[in-house]
Amino acid sequence: MKVLIVSTRDCVGGAAIAAFRLFKGLQQIGVDASMLVLSKTSDEPKVIAPSRTKEIALSKLYPGINNPVLDLMYGKSWRKTFSTAITPHDISKKIEEINPDIVNLHWVTDGFLRIESLKKIKQPIVWSLHDMWAFTGGCHYDLECGKYVAQCGACPALHSKKEKDMSAWVHKRKRKTYEKVDHLTIVGLSRWLADCAARSSLLSQKRIEVLPNGIDTDVFKPVAKITARKILNLPLQGKLVLFGAMNPHGNPVKGYTHLVAALNHIQKEELGFMIFGTSQPQPHMHLKHKAYYLGRFSDEVSLSIVYAAADVVVVPSVQENLSNVIMESLACGTPVVAFDIGGNSDLIEHRKNGYLARPFDTQDFARGIEWVIDEATAWQELSERARTSVIEKYSLHKVAYRYKELFLELISEKTKVNA
Repeated sequence: MKVLIVSTRDCVGGAAIAAFRLFKGLQQIGVDASMLVLSKTSDEPKVIAPSRTKEIALSKLYPGINNPVLDLMYGKSWRKTFSTAITPHDISKKIEEINPDIVNLHWVTDGFLRIESLKKIKQPIVWSLHDMWAFTGGCHYDLECGKYVAQCGACPALHSKKEKDMSAWVHKRKRKTYEKVDHLTIVGLSRWLADCAARSSLLSQKRIEVLPNGIDTDVFKPVAKITARKILNLPLQGKLVLFGAMNPHGNPVKGYTHLVAALNHIQKEELGFMIFGTSQPQPHMHLKHKAYYLGRFSDEVSLSIVYAAADVVVVPSVQENLSNVIMESLACGTPVVAFDIGGNSDLIEHRKNGYLARPFDTQDFARGIEWVIDEATAWQELSERARTSVIEKYSLHKVAYRYKELFLELISEKTKVNA
């Protein structure tokens, strides 16, 4: 079986990292897997990226097509998490050249996929959804708009009042394409996203499965807290809360206004905050507690040390599929506090390996943080349950085998149809 994983990037961004992990996991269980990307940063020989001079030049231009078009049509105020798939790039030609037995799409926007290309792919397609884009008119998360259930238009993400706007046009293009692709299987990485896809007017008639991301629990594993803090030059005593702050105000889905409000409910003076993703304070992040800005980490070993140094990790997203941060933290034995939304409940068992706060109740979110850090006698048990929950459900080999079974089934069905 020859599997081709298709992702805009191989190692930059949460969705790309998850796709790359699956690619490596499939290889580890003996599957002939390769990866097709627009932008490559790894040195993995089976990751295929543009190599000819013209291809490389175009690959740098494709991601820049989307935003100027929307700026021209909707000004500068549209939510910058909207993709039109108007790129001239046709991935079907490269897929035909590679000639795999099955194609596994992941996050494929930012100039990589023109939606009409799907009609030209002859192999069975499995699309692993990392967000809502596949079944919306262009937004990656709808922020509870809900229009994807029927028909997009007058899009809040575009600040549009017109029913026949860009979102309606993209939605129509997707509908026309999906109607002609009968060999498309959808994978929701969380139960929540699978349910959303099943309710959507675009994908409700397609086969939909729930398969999570996988993680290498030999890399993401507990490290002695004192050791981790010494490595990171953090205080050895006291409680530390960890959160990420990459572009905190550029994406409302991340929920940082809720996080700041929750943190300011906490009165514990001895509490400190570890912040990764930035090396300096961000605008409007007004924290009254001591903060340690750790910068960005590009390797997984360093990330595992960061998670291990914390007493609790907080993820304040207002919509979330299956968070890499939550999974990585739990694998390292660090409990997580998040809102009870999206796929968070797939990972967090309330008061067993973390805390699920009532959606957008910042006081309850604060109570969750205090509950975890005050569990001094039971924290080790919390930590052990956190790691065990990931090993049992999300270890990379287990997830890779589940994907392998699905791929073999779909290839067999396709062979019977063509016989």
